[in-house]
Amino acid sequence: MKHLKILFLTSVLCVGVAFGKPKTEKVPQPFSELDSLSYSMGVYVGNSLKPTGLTKINEALFTEALAGSLKGDPSKISTDDANKFIQQYFQKLMLAKQGENVKKGKEFLAENSKKPGVITLPSGLQYKVLVEGKGEKPAETDKVTVHYHGTTIDGKVFDSSRNRGEPAQFPVNAVIKGWVEALQLMPVGSKWMLYIPSELAYGDRDTPTIPANSVLIFEVELISIDKSAN
Repeated sequence: MKHLKILFLTSVLCVGVAFGKPKTEKVPQPFSELDSLSYSMGVYVGNSLKPTGLTKINEALFTEALAGSLKGDPSKISTDDANKFIQQYFQKLMLAKQGENVKKGKEFLAENSKKPGVITLPSGLQYKVLVEGKGEKPAETDKVTVHYHGTTIDGKVFDSSRNRGEPAQFPVNAVIKGWVEALQLMPVGSKWMLYIPSELAYGDRDTPTIPANSVLIFEVELISIDKSAN
């Protein structure tokens, strides 16, 4: 993390509401401008920190440090030390979360492999045929048109052409490894469920909608192949 000062400011500003439901009955009514600003900053900060996995803080110390900083009082911890601690702490949270995702993913795939109709390939990719098409199978260099619906193993939808109401078009070799492998096995007209290990998806990369080391589930319908794109 390069910008430690920014990280420190963001972390300080990002603590408020992430630790439970806000107790709105304690907020003065009606809101003054200052009340609205203060509460809004708490909402913004809390929502910003939710993805980190942070669940609790010492609220008294947080309030003391925040008030002291705003007034310019001497700090009990230097800015550099605070930046370093925040960086190390959130790195530890991130690694713990990634490790948990790896464990959950392996357990899910192990159980899923025992279900009727689920086929596990040597790569670790799993699939289940819902509809077996009779058309041609695409090559890696072909462009395809598909409908898909993607979720994590806990059921969270992160992307869906079906929800958008419009199929997607892309070259077979332009997507994640699990898709590249599966698409070349699917005849046009097929609809499959794909269960993709993290190493065939986004690995240890965090995205705004997919946590690192996540197993991904897709319902994929191969609509057509466009070989003219080669």
